[in-house]
Amino acid sequence: MIAVLSFYAFAAVLVASSAMVVTARNPVHAVLFLILAFFNAAGLFLLAGAEFLALILVIVYVGAVAVLFLFVVMMLDVDFAQMREGFVRYLPIGGAIGLVLLAELLMVGIAWSVSPAAPLLLAAPAPAGLANTEALGRVLYTDYVYLFQAAGLVLLVAMIGAIVLTLRDRPGTRRQDIARQVGRSRRDTLEIVRVSPGQGMVLPPKPPAAREPEHAGGNGQGPGHGQGGGHH
Repeated sequence: MIAVLSFYAFAAVLVASSAMVVTARNPVHAVLFLILAFFNAAGLFLLAGAEFLALILVIVYVGAVAVLFLFVVMMLDVDFAQMREGFVRYLPIGGAIGLVLLAELLMVGIAWSVSPAAPLLLAAPAPAGLANTEALGRVLYTDYVYLFQAAGLVLLVAMIGAIVLTLRDRPGTRRQDIARQVGRSRRDTLEIVRVSPGQGMVLPPKPPAAREPEHAGGNGQGPGHGQGGGHH
């Protein structure tokens, strides 16, 4: 009974928070509702006995992805007045697309039925004596290892494509010269100074170009000239 009530409670909060992610006007509030949705989904995973997936959802998605979204949204200078200007203009197009999607979902829901062979296609349960995490690791890295690696390559290509599309060559920025860093010698970076006890370290003298002028004329003349114009 408690498990059933917990399921309906987690599911209700999950559906409500998911709706608030889409309908919230403030993007910061939307990200916070997304974090709440992740926590309730983790609760549902715990009720289903998949504690590994629940912990991964909290640690990876809430602790990394959602927090990253929150920092990015907080750093953006979002002009809400400008965002609302085009709402009325694009409202008919958005409403038409929404109606088409709703009609498709209704058609799928009406035509959907459970196949009699569906119970035979269920995955085999975890063997006795194996924990959930170990059984999941065996399935991922033995039966579906090639598909797992292919998914990793797809994510890598997507990350490289996002970097290439957003990279801009800005003039005046300093870039890292790896060949110059690797090719430098110890003579260019280190200097051994021998200091006698009680003497202290003597700084090298300034170059002549960096020295300040010794005399400055008080009557608007250049440095190095006295009041009578003679050279000192």
